[in-house]
Parts: sequence; C-alpha cells; structure tokens
Amino acid sequence: MNYFKSFQEDILNFNIQDFEKKSIELFQFQAQNNPVYKTYLNARRINPDDVGEISQIPFLPVGFFKDFIVVSGDITQYEGFYSSSGTSGTITSKHYYWSEEFYLKNALNLFEKEYGSIRDFHVLALLPAYLERKGSSLVSMADYFIKESDSPYSGFYLYNHEDLVKVLWELKDDTKNVLLLGVTFALLDLAESNIKFPKMENLIVMETGGMKGRRKEMIREEVHEKLKASFHQSKIHSEYGMTELLSQAYSKGDGKYNLPITMNVLLRDVNDPLSLSSKRQGGINIIDLANFHSCAFIETQDLGRFDDQGCLEVLGRFDNSEVRGCNLMVN
Repeated sequence: MNYFKSFQEDILNFNIQDFEKKSIELFQFQAQNNPVYKTYLNARRINPDDVGEISQIPFLPVGFFKDFIVVSGDITQYEGFYSSSGTSGTITSKHYYWSEEFYLKNALNLFEKEYGSIRDFHVLALLPAYLERKGSSLVSMADYFIKESDSPYSGFYLYNHEDLVKVLWELKDDTKNVLLLGVTFALLDLAESNIKFPKMENLIVMETGGMKGRRKEMIREEVHEKLKASFHQSKIHSEYGMTELLSQAYSKGDGKYNLPITMNVLLRDVNDPLSLSSKRQGGINIIDLANFHSCAFIETQDLGRFDDQGCLEVLGRFDNSEVRGCNLMVN
C-alpha cells in the first residue's frame, strides 16, 4: 500500500506536473493489480506494454461497478464502499475506497480551489432521499463540508423547507457566503413551495443533478431558469460527480465545467465505443487519478462536448441507459 500512500500525497499536494505521465504510470499499475480491469484488458486482447499514451488507454464500462468488486490489490485493506442511489428494483454500484479520509480531503481541496476556503461559507445541504439511505458519497462529502465550515448555521435539511428558508433570511446580510447544495428535484420542490425567499448577494445555489423518478425530466436550462427566478439569482452552479469517481468538477453557472487537476476527459465515438471521437462531442470517458485504489479509467454513460475554450459541457445520457441518482439533464 506504499504506492497508494505516495499517490495520495501527490494528489492532495497538487503534485501532478505531467498528467499524461501520471496516468500511464497508474494504468500500468492497475493493469497488473486490478483483477477486474486486468481481465477486461485480456478479453480485449490488449497488452499493457503497448499502451504509451492517454489516447491508447482502454476505459472500463461503469456498469462493472455493479457486478464486480473493482479494486487494485488486497480488498482486506479497504475501509468500506460507497453505493449509488439507483432506482426501485435496480442493482446499485459499489465503489470500494481505500481511505475515506483521502476522499473527503480531496473533495474539499477541489471545492476550495474553485470557491475559496470552506470557512467562508455556511453550508446548507438539501439532500432528501440521499440522507435516507446509507453509503452515499455525496452525503459524506456534504457532511465533511458542513463540519469544516465550522458554522452553527450549517447543516442538513430533509423536507423542512420553512426551517431552511428561515435560515436563509437570517443569513441574508451575513459577511460569509451561503452554499445551498441540493439534489435537483429537492431544489425544485423548494422553489415551488410558495415560500418567500430573500434576495441574497451572498448565496450560491448549487445543484448536484438527479430527479430519481421524483419528477419529470427537464432540460437543464428550464431547471436553471426556475431556480434563478425563485432564488433571485443570476446563475445556478452545478457539481458533476458520481459514485464511481472520487473527484468532482464544478460549473459556476453556464453549464460548462473546468476539469480539476485530478481529472481529464476523452470523448468516444457514439457509434464505436472502442474508438475516440473525431469531433468535439461524444460519450464521456473519464480519467480520475483520485481512483488510484480502484480503476481510474471509466467509460460513463454520459454524453458531452468541449467548447472552444476546452470546457466540458455535459449534455445528458445515452438513450436506454439506466437513470442514475446524480445524472445531469440534457441541454
């Protein structure tokens, strides 16, 4: 596990000078030490020694996390796992983690790199359904942010909308920022609750995606327009993450994500999943170096495109793919 410790320190200290070199190094390690990934490579008749650049790395379909234990090394050294929310009757993914402390510190590092110190925030988490089950990585992250904010106002909310709005009124003119972090369906329920909301210059409304069958699917623009109108905001922020990843990307209101230092995205051809797309649009393949303990190379069921500045826009999901708890809506 010395390799894990070394990789962990590099990530937490932002010591990633050459992302491609680091990715190839990690690929070679996981190709030998991750039984599921190794079997997948063998089935595709890929010799790891022939992989010398990022574009040649094979990506493991995200569905493997449902059917197999995807770990690199001895599972007895792992602390636990996170599970996806799923929908009624579906099998949920399990992502085993070597160190929950690392996940939480990395998540906070990535947030603070985009938004500044968490101590400058009151964190109000609106995550019903996620709070009502065990094993949510999103809940663990929010709980850590709440504790690290060291604010008596920070906390979780289920369906007690009036209590939440009362806190917003109290913090209306506070010198700290207020982060309202919520799953999309819950934020929409709150917005439509006929409660009067204060106009707050210090408020950041951040949706994490997810309708979970609670509401009809809506395009992102429609969702954001509703939320902006109700919360008197000019922008709605977004967080992009999933159970199978230990890093998160953030959008500050335009639906486009600047990828964190730990993450890279390659787009694959929608008609040939084993080939990269020759266009700026395609299926999203993610390299997440924070997954050094499991598999860092994930073929998701999300569709995306890059804009002229290289920012990622998540367009939605492939047709007929399973509806997931943290999916993002089509633009």
